[in-house]
Amino acid sequence: MTQWIARPHLLLLPLAAMFALANAGANIGGPQRYTLDTNASNVSAKVPFFGLSSKTAHFPRMQGAVTIVPGAPERAMIDVTFDATAIEAPDDVTLQRLRGDKFFWVEKYPSMRFVGRSLTLTSPTRGTVSGELTARGTTKPQTLTVIFDADPLAQVGKPVSFTGTTTIDRRHYGMKSYQLVVGNKVDITLKARLVPR
Repeated sequence: MTQWIARPHLLLLPLAAMFALANAGANIGGPQRYTLDTNASNVSAKVPFFGLSSKTAHFPRMQGAVTIVPGAPERAMIDVTFDATAIEAPDDVTLQRLRGDKFFWVEKYPSMRFVGRSLTLTSPTRGTVSGELTARGTTKPQTLTVIFDADPLAQVGKPVSFTGTTTIDRRHYGMKSYQLVVGNKVDITLKARLVPR
């Protein structure tokens, strides 16, 4: 009896170890929050031109945040806003048309936004993100096919990069002009680097 009273720390050590392990598990399984690395992220939009070639516009300025939940990827959140006023095009004529009211109308709609509300992984590094894309004031459901450079659920506390692709019909966002010249299907590619915060 005296021996146990004299060494109460021997009883506390196993409890402390169990508590530490429980906390470690909670930290590993908690939401992992990231900020978009704006210097290493960009968006491109490629559209058929005269049915023979294509033209690609770039959106080099964006900001956003991503939350990934280890063990529950369906709870992932992606919120990225693109600066439409910073759009780049291969020539001045195309640039002015894209900036104008027949296409992105950047004077009235200076930004676009993608909000992803669920990540479905088909492998440790591949999957889809379901969400909504907003352009020209119109919001439509959109699914992004994503490829990560490493398993995002295992990269706790480390930067993560991914490439996301999707195809939209520009007419769904009010861009209906020049249909004999410019294709209706637009291939969008998002390249993003995520930094833990």
